[in-house]
Amino acid sequence: MTERIPRSVLIAGTIVAVGLVVALYYTLDPSTNYFPRCMFHELTGWQCPGCGSQRALHSLLTGNLAAAWHYNALFILEIPLLLLLVVAWHLRSRFPVLHRVLNSRSVILTVLSIIILWTIFRNIYL
Repeated sequence: MTERIPRSVLIAGTIVAVGLVVALYYTLDPSTNYFPRCMFHELTGWQCPGCGSQRALHSLLTGNLAAAWHYNALFILEIPLLLLLVVAWHLRSRFPVLHRVLNSRSVILTVLSIIILWTIFRNIYL
């Protein structure tokens, strides 16, 4: 017999989990050995699109926007998009057009193209 978990418990659990992750990233420096290294970078010496995201998130949480931008500018620019995607997914029944547009083929291909161009740019020029 399965019982449904009340929505308020799920929301409270999510808030606690996010709070713990924020506290972890705020207190621990990702440059230490606690955090995993990028396997793509370790194998090739090139930076993947996500390289520096952990350090950027740590810098954001400690209020250092310039360092966050230096570690991974695309990650900083994608945060509003990621938040919008989460909101659109949760409110998809209330705002179906927004959900449909954000999940359209053209938006997905545009974001993918930007990620590919960012990867090429950061490995050649940065």
